[in-house]
Amino acid sequence: MSDTNKPVNKDDYSAGNIQILEGLEAVRKRPAMYIGDVGIKGLHHLIWEVVDNAVDEALAGHCDTIKVTIHENNSITVEDNGRGIPVDLHKKENKSALEVVMTVLHAGGKFDKDTYKVSGGLHGVGVSCVNALSTDLHATVYRDGKIYEQEYKIGVPQYDVREIGTTDRRGTSIHFKPDDSIFIVSEYKYETIATRLREMAFLNAGIRLYLTDLREIEEDGQPKRDEFYSEGGLVEFVEYLDETKDKIIPEPIYIESEKNGVPVQVAMSYNSSYTENVVSYVNTINTHEGGTHVSGFRRALTRTLKSYADKSGILDKLKIEVTGDDFREGLTAVISVKVAEPQFEGQTKTKLGNSDVTGAVDSSVSEVLQIWLEENPRSAKIIVDKVVLAAQARHAARKAREMVQRKNVLGGGGLPGKLADCANSDPTVCELYLVEGDSAGGSAKQGRDRDFQAILPLKGKILNVEKAHEHKIYDNEEIKNILTALGVKFGTLQDDKELDISSLRYHKIIIMTDADIDGSHIRTLILTLFFRYMRTLIEQGYVYIALPPLYLLKRGKEERYCWTEEERKIITKELAKDGREDSVSIQRYKGLGEMNPEQLWDTTMNPERRSLKQVNIDSAAEADHLFSMLMGDEVAPRRDFIEKNAKYAHIDT
Repeated sequence: MSDTNKPVNKDDYSAGNIQILEGLEAVRKRPAMYIGDVGIKGLHHLIWEVVDNAVDEALAGHCDTIKVTIHENNSITVEDNGRGIPVDLHKKENKSALEVVMTVLHAGGKFDKDTYKVSGGLHGVGVSCVNALSTDLHATVYRDGKIYEQEYKIGVPQYDVREIGTTDRRGTSIHFKPDDSIFIVSEYKYETIATRLREMAFLNAGIRLYLTDLREIEEDGQPKRDEFYSEGGLVEFVEYLDETKDKIIPEPIYIESEKNGVPVQVAMSYNSSYTENVVSYVNTINTHEGGTHVSGFRRALTRTLKSYADKSGILDKLKIEVTGDDFREGLTAVISVKVAEPQFEGQTKTKLGNSDVTGAVDSSVSEVLQIWLEENPRSAKIIVDKVVLAAQARHAARKAREMVQRKNVLGGGGLPGKLADCANSDPTVCELYLVEGDSAGGSAKQGRDRDFQAILPLKGKILNVEKAHEHKIYDNEEIKNILTALGVKFGTLQDDKELDISSLRYHKIIIMTDADIDGSHIRTLILTLFFRYMRTLIEQGYVYIALPPLYLLKRGKEERYCWTEEERKIITKELAKDGREDSVSIQRYKGLGEMNPEQLWDTTMNPERRSLKQVNIDSAAEADHLFSMLMGDEVAPRRDFIEKNAKYAHIDT
């Protein structure tokens, strides 16, 4: 671990290191300002704030084990074996440093450069924000051979910090219960937490992270549990991301150096796919929107590879210009930088803005990559050959794209013939339903609200874009219809692959497929298209999945719809008041076409009653891995996934 990550005064961590920036007053009034939202993301953000504190201890060299436990009531415990939050008197506040950390916003060691050289917490709101948004929080500190504790209710201490015993361990344990009156959801998702902890293990080689879910007991009688640990760090991260892809070079290229006081780590590899997957982090925080570190990496990659390709003469016969996109096709890379005072910008404040980082990453990557290319001529040629093919495919894609868009213009708008458009022209209120099959499409057209709901029936399964060159998607009639109906374009902005949504016609794009295996497959094919080629629509919250009911239950004149098997069992008992469940008629909907227009409107399309799932991306790296595994050529990883998740699947009968 680099010495730049260690505190200047390593052993002098006391109340004097805790600096206060401002109070806690507004957190409960405007929680979204501090944690992003009060939905599923905000709920999980509480865990990230506490885990980030433990990771800061790890970055400083004082912690190697972090444990996260989900309790039966959806409360959370985060434990670490760091130095323990200081408990001595904070002179300015005249109270224990632990109480200051837990009750004052922006109070903590990360604001004292002598304590942490770099730290995680993206916004620095810290554990005090978690405290303010929890009905109950219990902090336990193991420090200097003693155990200390303090409890809080909605951020208010219930007593002074007190000593409760002796111990030979050290560290901090935070147990909190999110406030149900603040958050609109209360159930934690195991996979969301596991994904984040897995990333943290890769980004912090040598640290063990444990996740335990006491809500779910396995067949062996033990709670569901995972351990995340990596010795290889970013190299193992890239190998994990690419495990379902066909690699074209033997092993990842690894770059580690420090320029201008900025530690830089990069691992990168190439595969036979047609997409780029670059994941970036600053102080272990995922920078979804990229920033100066990503710009520096791309600049160095393009310049260094082009220089090598020019010298080798491979590009001499190529009659088209090679662009940066071509050098990144089939690339998987993880970029991690440590910045003492990161400046964030962008829509979600996850875009790095520090200008000096560009040069640091650029010089680090170009130096090592140039040497690697010279020392590995066979692999270097494979990469350059891949670049040539990418350039040719991009040229073909542009011609196909221009052909489609020119036809649309000449055709007077060129909206698909199957599209039943809505009367309203305001995209902020308009919805487009992508419906599986002509039968369901017919019902949807009859049942919809024609003012703001448009229907586009899709015939059969669209092209699996995971296995196809970009130009192939413009030969697929169903995909052309989707793109044309949406009004989106490619190639009109600076980047050939950047999506232009300035003419987007609908701000709700709803995928509506049958509740069976084929429906699930079609839905995944459509989502793969959006993720690979129209990710902006997902990131801006425009893509949804409709949830049609699985069952219609009847007894006499009473009818009830059910969306899950568990719901069917409960409602069957409610309807069978005399205990005769056989008197309840159960209709299983295998297809949307089995519903008449009124039923489809009532259950799936009426904004006042329907259930929609908004599609979002918690982790771009994990999403890339999942789509590659589900839709790619490698069978073994997909089989393992199905076996592991079989209990969550439904089987058609």
